Amino acid sequence: MAFNDASHERATARHPISLGPTKPRRYHRSMTPLTPPPKVKPYWRALVEVAFIVFLFYSNLLMGEFTGVNGQAKTFAFAMRDIVTTTNFLIAIVSAIIGYGIFEFLRKKL
Repeated sequence: MAFNDASHERATARHPISLGPTKPRRYHRSMTPLTPPPKVKPYWRALVEVAFIVFLFYSNLLMGEFTGVNGQAKTFAFAMRDIVTTTNFLIAIVSAIIGYGIFEFLRKKL
């Protein structure tokens, strides 16, 4: 019996070798994940970390507005007007950049 290369190629193309059941793909192969290019990643990480430190700063200020010492009848809108100022924003940004620098220094040393 002669071995026909064309029929062998068609048979292997129809039934590829499998190591188990295949999972259905949720996305098409051409779709790539939304990840920034490698050169931009450090800047994104720095921006996210600084924004998180600013968030913690403002949440701490907001919690301080609702302590018993500052008054009981204070509304949320009044507290937001009280803490969202240019001075507080500059303090938050400067402290966030300093905090980011300290954490990067510790991250590289440890």
